[in-house]
Amino acid sequence: MNQRSTLPVALAAALAIPALAAPQETATVGPIFEDGQAQVVDAFKDKDSWIRHDLFVETEFDSDGDGKRDRMHVDVTRQAQTEDGLKVPVIYETSPYYCGVANDGDGPSSFWNPEHEIGETPPVRVHPPEIPQQSKRPVLSEGQVRKWVPRGFAVVHSSSPGTGLSEGCPTVGGQNESLAPKAVIDWLCGRAKGFTSIDGDEEVFASWCTGKVGMTGTSYNGTLPLAAATTGVEGLMAIIPIAPNTSYYHYYRSNGLVRHPGGYMGEDIDVLYDFIHSGDPEGRAGCNEAIRDTLMMENMDRLTGDYNDFWAGRDYLNQLDKVQAAVLMAHAFNDWNVMPEHSVRIHAALKAKGLPVQAYFHQGGHGGEPPLVMMNRWFTRYLYDVDNGVEQDPKSFIVRTGDRRSDPTPYPDYPHPGAVPLTFVPQAGGNGIGPLEVQGTGKSPEGIEKLVDDVAITGAKLAALDRSMNRLLYATEPLTKPAHISGTGSLKIRVAASAEAANLSVWVVSLPWTEGGHINENLITRGWADPQNSESIRSSKPLVPGEFVDLEFDLQPDDQLLPMGAQIGLMIFSSDRDFTLWPDAGTELLVDLAGTELTLPIVQGN
Repeated sequence: MNQRSTLPVALAAALAIPALAAPQETATVGPIFEDGQAQVVDAFKDKDSWIRHDLFVETEFDSDGDGKRDRMHVDVTRQAQTEDGLKVPVIYETSPYYCGVANDGDGPSSFWNPEHEIGETPPVRVHPPEIPQQSKRPVLSEGQVRKWVPRGFAVVHSSSPGTGLSEGCPTVGGQNESLAPKAVIDWLCGRAKGFTSIDGDEEVFASWCTGKVGMTGTSYNGTLPLAAATTGVEGLMAIIPIAPNTSYYHYYRSNGLVRHPGGYMGEDIDVLYDFIHSGDPEGRAGCNEAIRDTLMMENMDRLTGDYNDFWAGRDYLNQLDKVQAAVLMAHAFNDWNVMPEHSVRIHAALKAKGLPVQAYFHQGGHGGEPPLVMMNRWFTRYLYDVDNGVEQDPKSFIVRTGDRRSDPTPYPDYPHPGAVPLTFVPQAGGNGIGPLEVQGTGKSPEGIEKLVDDVAITGAKLAALDRSMNRLLYATEPLTKPAHISGTGSLKIRVAASAEAANLSVWVVSLPWTEGGHINENLITRGWADPQNSESIRSSKPLVPGEFVDLEFDLQPDDQLLPMGAQIGLMIFSSDRDFTLWPDAGTELLVDLAGTELTLPIVQGN
């Protein structure tokens, strides 16, 4: 089918899809390309004819310390014609989730209890019941299969170390999670060994593979393509990470503050370890002792929230030197679980390296892959070498508020090149709704304003109140024309506390607040920081009650159009019930308006 006829007009025009090749009419069954995309081939559609098998790929590491190289459990789905000499590239997805996850059941929660003072030793965490091991053979997952096998790609899945039938220990961002998919790609390219069993010596070969591999997946499954790419493995030509967690520090901390991912209050890296540890029951105790109870407990640091070498080793921004693959990043601006900074920071760094990079961002929540035409063009170009002009496509596609995800707006880049920083300063009156003025257009801000922490009151409730002692809120005059925010905003703030430690939370909102609506209708962006880390994210220093410190930190990236008549609001408060620890109410924060300013990237003329 000619997919161009079904595309939204804006997307089709932006891609400038050429009719590069008519369907092939050859005696030998093979892939078909039209409009620069791999098309469904009738001979590849019959799922009953697909060849499906599994194997165990030997890695270069021994993460469970048993003296043998760990083997990863891998499944393969390929066309029947690959038995007759057809060679095809591979779409590969790897995951720690294929063989089950932890379930608290009727017992106590296995998450950390957030209800304690900042910097205090938290209550002991209860581990969940062990995950029953599953022997999922020969098919680990049906993901990607129906989409790509009929289009001429084989599909491969693998279980991450220490999950399912894969050997080793889960490390949640450790080196073995990068080397495991590297080994699978090495096997597909003829450089690593695969076996029919986990402990046997009968080899399996991928002679049907062209030696070109693309990876994709969502969330953890989107993290692992980037992890594999950081090894520089040959044959990994393109990846499409969707809502990837690119730094476990940024997932579980914010600027020195212990901060939980949205929807998972009390989660931390050791909780995720327990959640995925579905591997060999006989090896679990050793992995638990070495990884969870020693490495993680000694380094994750829930007391201060500081950045350290443990977290640096789980930050893929520090590991991009060897990346060679073409990267299509996908994320949502309202993903408060794996927040948009995860993709934006990697996108910017890879772009600076000169790699082929494209971005797709939408306005939804966690997950949401790019339209099929974008993914197809990406994989067709880099796995089949079809010159479909993808390098000349717009560098980013943004789904604007109210638009369908299938109909993104093309931008020359992200952030929009027309965005320039505009700085706003608050004026007195924040316990009500004080003025928020463009810097230099009014009087200089002055005065000190106070708020009182109370984690029982949600951020949404605070933003909806006309007056509250529990937050400071400043708003612009109603916009006289629409405003387009594109990029990453930041906050400078001078703050003091009545205690040695305090949470600091910041929301940028669109006012008036819509009661009863979805929070994202009013929430523009937000951020969190620890005032104890005013000098360094690696070192906390107890606050001197009443003594001011200066902080500067980024908020979450965004792209949205604010309508005429809306007001941009800056809300400052302390504990954010959905994200931070829950200390007792009563800590006072003082904000020096003369040292406080909000900067937002505003597109000029568009």
